[in-house]
This record gives sequence, C-alpha cells and structure tokens, in this order.
Amino acid sequence: MASTSRSANRTRYRCSECGWETAKWTGRCGECQAWGSVTEVAAITERASAGPVSAPAVPIGEVSATEAERRSSGVPELDRVLGGGLVPGAAILLAGEPGVGKSTLLLEVAAQTARYGRRALYVTGEESASQVRLRADRTGSVQAELFLAAETDLGAVLTHVEQTRPQLLVVDSVQTIGAAGIEGVPGGITQVREVAAALIRVAKTRNITTILVGHVTKDGSIAGPRVLEHLVDVVLGFEGDRESRFRMVRALKNRFGPVDEVGCFELTGEGILGVTDPSGRFVESHQVSVPGTCVAVTMEGRRPLLAEIQALTVTGVDDHPRRTTSGLDGSRLAMILAVLQRHGRMAFSGRDVFASTVGGARLNDPGADLATAVALASSHVGTPTPRGVVALGEIGLAGELRRVRDLEQRLAEAARLGFSVAVVPAEPGGRAQAVPRERNVDGMRVFELHDIRGALEFLRLTQPPSPRGD
Repeated sequence: MASTSRSANRTRYRCSECGWETAKWTGRCGECQAWGSVTEVAAITERASAGPVSAPAVPIGEVSATEAERRSSGVPELDRVLGGGLVPGAAILLAGEPGVGKSTLLLEVAAQTARYGRRALYVTGEESASQVRLRADRTGSVQAELFLAAETDLGAVLTHVEQTRPQLLVVDSVQTIGAAGIEGVPGGITQVREVAAALIRVAKTRNITTILVGHVTKDGSIAGPRVLEHLVDVVLGFEGDRESRFRMVRALKNRFGPVDEVGCFELTGEGILGVTDPSGRFVESHQVSVPGTCVAVTMEGRRPLLAEIQALTVTGVDDHPRRTTSGLDGSRLAMILAVLQRHGRMAFSGRDVFASTVGGARLNDPGADLATAVALASSHVGTPTPRGVVALGEIGLAGELRRVRDLEQRLAEAARLGFSVAVVPAEPGGRAQAVPRERNVDGMRVFELHDIRGALEFLRLTQPPSPRGD
C-alpha cells in the first residue's frame, strides 16, 4: 500500500556527453558509446495527477492562424531557408563553426527587425556590449528598437525579456548561459537542456521568435544534448570555408517549411550580404583550354549551382599512390577511379590523383560523378575537355550513367549561363545507340549517353596518356 502512494527516490545514471539515462551503471554509454561518461544522478519521481490547464481544448478549425503568420527577417536569403520568414513563437537553433559569421548574420537580422519597427533583444554571452556595438557600427546595424544586453545568467535574461517585451530574441550563445540551482557548468548537458527549455517556454507563451546560437564539435555536429534539436522548431547549419568569404545556411530541420533549401551569403568587412546568383563563384574562367577540368551542375536544396571540378593525375613517386581530395568525398573518388579503370580502360595504378573543386565548394551530390570522371580522364590522357561542356549524371559500379533529380532545372541553369553542350544520362530502359540521342534545351545541345565509356568516347578522352601527365 505504501509503495503505491509514496514518492520513490530512485538513483539514475546519466551520460555527461549526450544525456542518455539508465537505471544501472555502465562503463560505456549506450547511446554515444563514450567510456567513463555515465555518472550517478539522484532523481525523484512522483505519480502524475490531473492539474489545471492553460487554455481549454478547442476544435482545430476554430484556432486562429493569424498569430503565426510569417514576418520577413529582412534578409531574403535567410527567408528562403526558413520557408518565407520568421514565425512568431518559433524557436530556431543556428549552429556553425567559430568565426563563420553567425553573430554577424543574427545582428543583421535583429537590426532589420528593428528597422521595420518591431522590437528586438540581442543577448550576448560571449562578448561585451561595447564589442557588439563596435560591430554594429561597422555593419550599420544601430537601430532605436534594437536592445542589447550582455548576460550569462538565465534569470537575468528572462528579466530582460520581461522588461523589453521583444518580438525577436537572439541569444548568442545558448552554451554560455547558466541557470542557478541546476547542476553542472554553462555549456554542460544539463545546463544547456534546462536553459533551452526555459527560453523556448518563454518564446511559446509570449509569442516571441527566439534564435539560439549553438556551438559545434570538432566533427561538425551540434554540441550539447541531442534533445536540444528536438526542442526547437528549426535547426539551421551555417557552413563556410575559412579561406573563402562564401557562406551557406542549410535547414536541417524545419517544422514550418522545407528542409531542402539553402541560403547563400558573402562575409565582407561591412557585414554579411546575400548572394542571389552564386553559380559563377565556383567556376574558373580559363583563358585557354587546359586538361583536367569539367563543370557540373549540382543542386543545393532547390537551387542549381554550377561547380568546376579540377583533377590532376601524375606518375607516383612510390609504391603507394596518393588520392587527395578537396571539396569532394574521398570514397566517392575511389569508386569513380575504379569504374574508369574497369569500364573506361584507364590504368590509374601507380599514379597519384588529386581532385578538388573551385572556390571552396563542397559537393556531395551524386550528379557530379560524371563531371569528376571527365576531369580525371581529361587529365589522364592530357586532352582538354571541349569548351562550353557540362557533364551531369551519377555513375554506377557497372559503368552505367544514371539520371539525377531536377535534371531539366540543371540544364536550364547551364544554358542560362552560356554553356553550349551538355552530356547527360539517357532515359532509363532505352537501348544503347551508336549515335547519342540529341535534343535542345534553351539553345543548348544535350546529348544522352548510356555508359561512361560512351561518354568518354563522345568527348574524345580515350587516347593513351600523354607524356605531359608525367
């Protein structure tokens, strides 16, 4: 009888790395597989009982949708990723590497919100208020309705929210805010979970759009407990190469819009600028034709982007040839080399291979396989790829060419930028022909081929290696 009515004090064990809990101690976390991270945590569990409700349940058709209408962030490229703008009451997590431009972007969003007459509160836990003011002066972000506070205590942040009553709250960053009475240090698993939960609770009850800045680990994943990504409505990833000013924002999770969109930006001394037509940034303008280059059209979300792939093959200096990539997946390159050797009749054994993209582009789209293969073959035989050619298609292990999504949209983008010839996979199920099927897309000649051997023969890249390659 007593066991069913009294509260039970139970000992739980929690992983300090990912927040996974278990009833028994283990030396290794069952979720993230970290060793020695499971520690004892006292937990009190009580039987749940009925309580007061914040608002009565009503038929969904009677719920007003006007309060959740989107508002522009003032940054069109960010609106594109969000699905049209900021939703009141939404909790957004923006994560990225240090120095990529997260604070600059969000200061611009806060300034644009204030410029439209809506109050914004920017809370910084990593810089002083004067340091943020210096950046605001440099980027032209000083606005009367933009309020700034430098705090690292959750209670103080909530007080600022209560006093200013903003429509947009930016917290930079959630890992620097600590909650009194919660175990752990700011940035720890428990602290991040409690701080995020409190801020999201305020966002929902007061209909405040809240943007939380998150740190990332050395492998690029979002730091903190995995539950943080479940708590928020939108998760955005901010990507960029330190050697390039080009930046991309991707939607990794979005309850209010698509998750296959990408926003393009350029980080400058005057702030961050949206790039509405980024295709030309990843294509090099060659004065003369050179071997080892080919242009692909990839899809970044729903946006086609042209990217140039460059390759170099030379005779190796030892028994272990090198395979070096930049912007391309190394395992994908190894597969393409194997297909070229088996079905393209090209011997790469004993040759060092280097492959990279222009402008710091990172290509994970299988539609870039054919362009990579053409660049490798061009370097191998020492023959330039014909001018004005783009290559689109995925390569299978049997040497066949496979169609990729949004092919017509990719072709239209290549034609818009002045390319005259495109080599693409043929329709699936069709019979191989001695002469490739030709069609026209916006003035560009499109040739459809079935396999990699046929594509190389069409581009005249099947001759023996040139001595210049050595």
